[in-house]
Amino acid sequence: MSAMDAYNALKTHLKEHAHLVSFSSLAEWDQETRMPKGAGDTRADMLGLMARLTHKMFTDKKVGDWISECEDSDIVANTDTIEAANIRELRRSYDRQTKLPKEFVEEEAKISSKAQQVWVEARKKSDFTLFAPMLEKVLDLTRRKAEYYGYEGEAYNALMDDFEPGATVTEVASVFDALRPDLVDLVGRIADAPRRPDIKIIKQPYDVNRQRLFSEMVAATIGFDFNHGRLDEVEHPFCTGFGPGDTRICTRFYPNDLGEGLTGTTHEAGHALYAMGHDDEQFGMPCGDVNSLGLHESQSRMWENQVGRGRAFWTYFFPQAQRIFRDALGDVSLEQMYHAMNNVTPSYIRVEADEATYNLHIMLRFEIERAMLAGDIKVKDIPAEWNRRFKNYLGIEVDKDSNGCLQDVHWAMGAIGYFPTYCLGNLYSAQFYAAARKALPQMDEQFGRGDFSGLLGWLRENIHRHGARYRAGDLCKKVTGAELSHKHLIDYMKEKYSEIYGI
Repeated sequence: MSAMDAYNALKTHLKEHAHLVSFSSLAEWDQETRMPKGAGDTRADMLGLMARLTHKMFTDKKVGDWISECEDSDIVANTDTIEAANIRELRRSYDRQTKLPKEFVEEEAKISSKAQQVWVEARKKSDFTLFAPMLEKVLDLTRRKAEYYGYEGEAYNALMDDFEPGATVTEVASVFDALRPDLVDLVGRIADAPRRPDIKIIKQPYDVNRQRLFSEMVAATIGFDFNHGRLDEVEHPFCTGFGPGDTRICTRFYPNDLGEGLTGTTHEAGHALYAMGHDDEQFGMPCGDVNSLGLHESQSRMWENQVGRGRAFWTYFFPQAQRIFRDALGDVSLEQMYHAMNNVTPSYIRVEADEATYNLHIMLRFEIERAMLAGDIKVKDIPAEWNRRFKNYLGIEVDKDSNGCLQDVHWAMGAIGYFPTYCLGNLYSAQFYAAARKALPQMDEQFGRGDFSGLLGWLRENIHRHGARYRAGDLCKKVTGAELSHKHLIDYMKEKYSEIYGI
């Protein structure tokens, strides 16, 4: 077999593998949106079986042989090509996945499915003790997984590598250490500011059906294609997809809060726009996907914050919001609405946090995950430890578990090591957005008339189409000409909040 024959065999085999993975994703989407409550055990068995089958298909010896054939050929001679990137990333994934026994993979999928169902009930009842036994099982599996992978330093490095290849605890901690002083200073100055937005503008009754209508309008206007996607309501917002032509966003709406449902929609739509921008011809291969959740989060956070909380965005959408929510917004000005959407107040829920305090939520989770994985925090002590650190970081007392350690689904999913990517995503989003503004000087004017195609086109060209062709740090340098820095995020927030708060 020639190297090109091996490469083509890989593409065919992995496209079929991707379709099987899509069936699993579809079952997981259904579990979160429409599955009957009593179907949980059967669904866990189904997902466990699919995990074992897809793992077996990907780790087949012939896949390794095909990769090796390509590695010894001209296909990888130019390391900047799509083909070379595919082989590089396939080698990394293959070597990691072949370290995991198939029985472990099936067990992990089953436990994760059951844990998510228990988490939903525990969160509704705000009772961590209901979830604690499942979290013990998840942590046991997670530690075993890290041992299978192998690692240098601490086990958290092995887990984080699933979500942000190449990132280490030391590197992430140094990023957080650089960001924290400037962030704390900014939040402190805002707290003492002479002006405050009127948050009651968005914290009042809003019909949920109208909220959904408005959110769908916003998603469609910024580029989400409802011919190839849909929006549903869930307990915890997320975005998923089942291959080219089918991308789903899920959010939640509150009857007394317009902002949370809307920002949840723009956030998940940002993820969806990224997925919709991948090269369909590369489906199943790394360059048809992404290997950095930090990059993925950069897209969701950009559309949620830099765009969706921006004055130009509301210049276009506010008159429409006034028509849909006439009773609530009839006497409100554009400036008042813009200020209310950019209110900075420490709050319980990460996904509802403002831009300025959001990263403090991530730093807290990063610390707790590392400690509980190492055994320095026992599962039974997590609520108390969470509440203590939360008071230190954000200055407020946690009143119940659902507003504290039960608010996120990630631990139930087994996604320990995921949280740091949110902070990295915030940093990437600000740096990318600064580059986009420089390349598109008329961008605000375009937003003001409801045209978001300029930014979306720039993102498609510079970020989306590449998939996993470049590692996150390399793509950042390629697009912005510089390594990742917290300076862009701090400068962006200082400029915005100085005007809003008079600081």
